[in-house]
Amino acid sequence: MDPHWDDSLPIYRQLRDRVVAMILEGILKEGDALPSVRNVAAEFRLNPLTVLKGYQQLVDESLVEKRRGRGMFVSTGAREALMKDERARFLSEEWPRVRATIQRLGLSAAELLHAAPPAAPPTPLPTASGQDHGDGH
Repeated sequence: MDPHWDDSLPIYRQLRDRVVAMILEGILKEGDALPSVRNVAAEFRLNPLTVLKGYQQLVDESLVEKRRGRGMFVSTGAREALMKDERARFLSEEWPRVRATIQRLGLSAAELLHAAPPAAPPTPLPTASGQDHGDGH
């Protein structure tokens, strides 16, 4: 699997963003275990500390919780909180640029709806196997 890392962002941030996308799209649901740090590191050929840093960001944002000896799990309410934050960010940061481009090109709503290809799903993380729980235990 080729993860297609973007050189403009740190890999730990991109990993965090992939987990966020998986939560938003319902691939990871509340209470689901995240794949172990070891599995993700092996699958994507990353340093385990890079994976742990990405996961720690999710913990710091209360989107994921650590369960000692069991691993990391999607927190209750994570999707709802993400939807609220991502919608607000989109409307304040991205939409003004998109809207300006649409106006500049004179595109109609009908043209936009008919031209929009389906979004590609995020690159999934490897499945959890229980070998490593990502919390050092």
